[in-house]
Amino acid sequence: MRQLRNGVFSLNGREWSLLVACVLAIIVFSVASPYYATSGNAGTVLRNSIELLLVGLGMMLLLAMGGIDVSVGVVMGLAAIGVGRALGAGVDPVLTAFVGPLTGALLGLLTAAVIVLGRIPAIVGTLGLLGVYRTAIFVLLGGQWLSGLPTGLTLLLGTTILGLPVAAWVIAFAYLAVWVALRRTPFGLHLLAIGNSEEKARLSGIPVVKVRFATFIVSGALTGLAATFYVANYRNVEMTVGSTLALDAIAAVVLGGTSILGGKCSLVGTVLGVLLLRILQNGLLLTGVPSLWQPVVTGGLLIGVLGFEVLSNRLSLSQLGWASK
Repeated sequence: MRQLRNGVFSLNGREWSLLVACVLAIIVFSVASPYYATSGNAGTVLRNSIELLLVGLGMMLLLAMGGIDVSVGVVMGLAAIGVGRALGAGVDPVLTAFVGPLTGALLGLLTAAVIVLGRIPAIVGTLGLLGVYRTAIFVLLGGQWLSGLPTGLTLLLGTTILGLPVAAWVIAFAYLAVWVALRRTPFGLHLLAIGNSEEKARLSGIPVVKVRFATFIVSGALTGLAATFYVANYRNVEMTVGSTLALDAIAAVVLGGTSILGGKCSLVGTVLGVLLLRILQNGLLLTGVPSLWQPVVTGGLLIGVLGFEVLSNRLSLSQLGWASK
């Protein structure tokens, strides 16, 4: 387990490969489009990465625990509706900023109750909740966008502190807090142990139910925080908000080195996976590729990474077999 904990935070070959891939993608798209290598477009890529960096952080924890949540997109949508309604009702922007995380945490609690207490596989449970939450979004919005929201939250979260925007500080704090939790508290050891083998973790005395509940709640709160920044950036809530968010989050996190089977995660890899995904999506759009094809690229990357890992594991097992002979 000590090796697992150290591996989570080291900069290994996967992270270096992602960094090189980001640089190469920037070079290729800069040559292909005269609008790519500009400060304005760089700002667009970073702004579009804010929500995915936060949701991806929660997804990383869930996957490392051996779980998953395919309803994060609609969870962000419901949290965004809460933030938008609060803004429209004239609630102070500072208080409104907490509506998203609180809503997300409550929905995370509900998700955990369904999956953990109901003993339902995470993929099945969150698929079911996806349908429920999507209908809730339609009912709450009445089939229309929530638009023309006040600018108070935008101005609040658009300010800079020591030359950096509030979003950068919030994301840095979130990643630092998760790093401390994984590295310096029993929570990290327990989460990775459950991801390795839930049955062995339970027999070892680890409070599996508490850890799983806490992880879903934290993931929900991070998704709700992403909703706060979404509303602040765009000042509206669409009917289809977050429709591809779950796919993007899973692809970015797995691309970053977090195991889909649990027991392994990478904070640095998650950041680089998000950036690479957004760089590719933005570059394809500027080179004339319709946005309709972006999920195809994301899904292709996810399938490719998972296929490569399966092949690598089989090769490793075969080599071990030959070595034992």
